[in-house]
Amino acid sequence: MIWYLGLTVITVMLAGFVTRPLKNVSYTTRTQLTNRVILFAIFVLLFMISAGRYYVGNDYGEYIAIFKRVGLGQSVSSEFGFNTVVRIVQFLCGKESFIPIFAIFSFFTVFFLLKAVYEQSDWFAYGFFLLMASGYYFSGLNTVRYYLALAMALYAAKYMIRKDYARFLLWILLAATFHKTVLVVIPIYWFASRQWKKREVTVILAFCASLLLFQDFYRKIIFAIYPWYEDSRFNTGETSYINIVKGICVLVFALLYYKEAIRDDKRNQFYFYLNIGAILLYLFASFIPVVSRIGYYLNATQIFLIPNILVKIPKKKERIFFGILIALAFLLYFAVFLHKAGAVDLRIIPYKTWIF
Repeated sequence: MIWYLGLTVITVMLAGFVTRPLKNVSYTTRTQLTNRVILFAIFVLLFMISAGRYYVGNDYGEYIAIFKRVGLGQSVSSEFGFNTVVRIVQFLCGKESFIPIFAIFSFFTVFFLLKAVYEQSDWFAYGFFLLMASGYYFSGLNTVRYYLALAMALYAAKYMIRKDYARFLLWILLAATFHKTVLVVIPIYWFASRQWKKREVTVILAFCASLLLFQDFYRKIIFAIYPWYEDSRFNTGETSYINIVKGICVLVFALLYYKEAIRDDKRNQFYFYLNIGAILLYLFASFIPVVSRIGYYLNATQIFLIPNILVKIPKKKERIFFGILIALAFLLYFAVFLHKAGAVDLRIIPYKTWIF
């Protein structure tokens, strides 16, 4: 645990030195250069811990088994892009070389997460703190393919906000070659990018009603895509109450400053709608196996929304109060996350490395 606490403290402290660069500047300023150096240092630290792990994470051994089956030309459930990367590394480094494969996925997962926070959070240090405290980085030590897809989806969100649909689709389709659940963000992110009026609200209510009335229909679709979930330990019908509570708290906070931060800001409105979508998903779609695999594509954008609201709070005392209050809440969440990190379904504690 000391590895993760030390990493979090050091990287968050470094993130505090990153400042928002000037806009519409065609040359590299001192601020931009400083930011790049700091971001590179943060990237190296996160990458080293992730790439240097050895049998850390519940899925680590399962991935090694997949690597071996890919090398033998056997059928695997993983997607085309993932299998292609595995084959290339095995061709270059040998079929028993699995450490470089984990390193490659660590590199791109950390890269896209950092780039997404830097580009979409108006207060990088706070957004980065939320990224770490929410456990998204640390969970990526376990579920390799999914968290790469999640990182790419968060990065690609900016293109949906800009209505650059071609680039958005390109990145999402690429991410889908590693984990096809990411395809759900195509309709969801598009819907969240719209201005919600009576028609959109009616569609949402109708869809929520259909989730209650036609669960068997939706489950047939899910099991057609993921047949191994049907009789697995993941098909429990459980939801995440902590994510419901988090979503509602963020919703209340956003509504307090809707006029200042949400109403006239397309980016924040997009994240605001995704947060609402996450709440509805956890409330009405608990029948989906591992519902958080979809939910995180929505509520992970809280790491952008919260700091973007904080910087727009007009009164300094209120900004400080909510900044501290939210930080304490996420620190509590982080403490609980680390306490459970040694559980059989995660097992990212204790940290072990092949480096020494």
